[in-house]
Amino acid sequence: MKGKAFVFWVCFMLLGFVVIHRADAVGEHQGAVKFKTFRYIDQQGIGMEAFSMLIPADWRFQGGIQWRMDNPAMPAVGAFRVTSPVGTEELELLPSQMFFWTNNPMILSNFPIGSRYFGAEVRPPAESLNDLFTGILIPRFRGNEMDLRVHKVKPLPDLARQLRAGRQAAPEGTSQSDAGKVRIEYRKNTRRIEEEMFAVIEANAFSIPSMMGRIINVNWMADYLFSFKAEKGKLDAHAKTFQTMLNSFKIHPQWFNKYTQLTEYLIRAQIQQIQNIGQVSRIISQTSNEISDMIMDSYQQRQAVYDRISTNFSRAIRGVDAYTDPNSGTVELPGGYTHAWTNNLGEYVLSDDPNFDPNIGSQQNWELMRRNP
Repeated sequence: MKGKAFVFWVCFMLLGFVVIHRADAVGEHQGAVKFKTFRYIDQQGIGMEAFSMLIPADWRFQGGIQWRMDNPAMPAVGAFRVTSPVGTEELELLPSQMFFWTNNPMILSNFPIGSRYFGAEVRPPAESLNDLFTGILIPRFRGNEMDLRVHKVKPLPDLARQLRAGRQAAPEGTSQSDAGKVRIEYRKNTRRIEEEMFAVIEANAFSIPSMMGRIINVNWMADYLFSFKAEKGKLDAHAKTFQTMLNSFKIHPQWFNKYTQLTEYLIRAQIQQIQNIGQVSRIISQTSNEISDMIMDSYQQRQAVYDRISTNFSRAIRGVDAYTDPNSGTVELPGGYTHAWTNNLGEYVLSDDPNFDPNIGSQQNWELMRRNP
């Protein structure tokens, strides 16, 4: 598969994070909601900020990334959770799943189903979204949950069309994508958990003439694996918070630029001969800081997909209100509040109490924001 097809597969990968947040009494006020800005620094690989996003001030981030040098298309795999400290509410990014399939009997004799071929798991492509969710993703990530129930899988054709827009198949090959979500529930300790999981199937198939006839190879993956969960009956009520987190997610364009160049270089150089991060660091130092039009188009398309996922999650809910942040421009925050403040640390406080002032008892300078029309 051509290097461009892999660009979209790894943008959520990160190595560490810097939290810009100071203890404050604001979040303790009843009826006030406080968000803070996380900035994630890719310390081991690219060596710069990877992305930023808003999360509730008292929620906890867990996760990270592992660099695996056996796969030139996806040298890094990451996953994270953002979890409420008092409830079951959680936003989770599940690790992308990369697969390979072929009709070449010689390859399959040496690499049976379940083995890894150049870093990708050998497995036939899922025939449908239902097969992807019920046959792979749910058993793999939620198979140990008690009393698991799977509700109907819902296709998201708009999201799939967004992914296909502007893409071209490799020569002699075909490309396709499909998107959907599923709602599941299960028992966790004494609580019944409800969860909505999103996924996208992306596949490139190409044929090669051989003495045995035409060999068809398929590189495919399950990507954009997001999950939102809460106690049963409360998931929709938290949609605004989840939507705010996902809508606020911004990949740093320079990080995206360097990662794209790195991935393309590794594919050309056959990464199986590159064994350590030190070599990768030297490659990164040779990448350009200039962002090409093609890379910028890929960057903007990736950002648009995040917005589409959050929109699909809370389509039936008045999700967010837009405000003018004097420090960073327009920001979207949960709707339904009459007042919103910000400070120069990238934190936000929302309240519908007319007597509440976050500056009282705080060491920070909170500025009231104007809601956009």
